[in-house]
Amino acid sequence: MAKDPNLKDRSRGKGLGVKKYDGEFVRAGNIIVRQIGNKFWPGPNVGQGRDFTLFALVDGIVKFYERRGKKYVMVTKLEEVSGGN
Repeated sequence: MAKDPNLKDRSRGKGLGVKKYDGEFVRAGNIIVRQIGNKFWPGPNVGQGRDFTLFALVDGIVKFYERRGKKYVMVTKLEEVSGGN
């Protein structure tokens, strides 16, 4: 009796992980993190999709930080970074 091939080896990866890192510029709508469940939580100016994907709500700079044992992602608006000019 022949064994069934292991189909997991042929399946494609899910493309999860951090897509934009700390200090990178993002535009509104850019995906920052693709995840299953909440490894990272949305902070200011970051939205969360139904599949837990985190995305930028405004143009700006990505920042990762930790509070009370949870990792958060925020986007600092471009005007705040440049000093309002």
